[in-house]
Amino acid sequence: MGQGKSQFTEEELQDYEDLTYFTKKEVLYAHQKFKALAPEKVGHNKNAKLPMAKILQYPELRVNPFRDRICKVFSSSNDGDCTFEDFLDMMSVFSDNAPKAVKAEHAFRIFDFDGDDMIGVSDLREVIERLCGPEMKLSDSEIQQLVQNVLEEADLDDDGALSFAEFEHIIDKSSDFCHSFRIRL
Repeated sequence: MGQGKSQFTEEELQDYEDLTYFTKKEVLYAHQKFKALAPEKVGHNKNAKLPMAKILQYPELRVNPFRDRICKVFSSSNDGDCTFEDFLDMMSVFSDNAPKAVKAEHAFRIFDFDGDDMIGVSDLREVIERLCGPEMKLSDSEIQQLVQNVLEEADLDDDGALSFAEFEHIIDKSSDFCHSFRIRL
């Protein structure tokens, strides 16, 4: 029996398997990855909460332009700090087995920077700026044009913002959304 398995009862592992898109073996592997971020803290405390700075050391998050938003959306305390259960939930949603609808719901929350349940002009600007990064600095007018293009294409009710239904409609038309919205364990 491995070191990681001893931290969870069979019942806890079954609950994690039931509540995620992972097998028990994948749950244990996720715990190993979580523990590797701060072995001194997680080693003997399965309920340890890691600061966002530690979570952002996970290799695939480190290079993601939305890393801070991802942590905040999945953090049960909404501050980016994560427990193992928060981390497991994050990894589960980003796994290949998570349904497109679940991924779309979380992507919407990640892109809704102001938390008003709409992806408005300021949210779209932020998404574009993060996707382009500092290397590809767009002018204000270029960003404004991109925002306008997105709204013309996706804002079906012409209210100047994307509702979840409108966002989901875009996702349905995107063939590579599930492939790009994933993080490997």
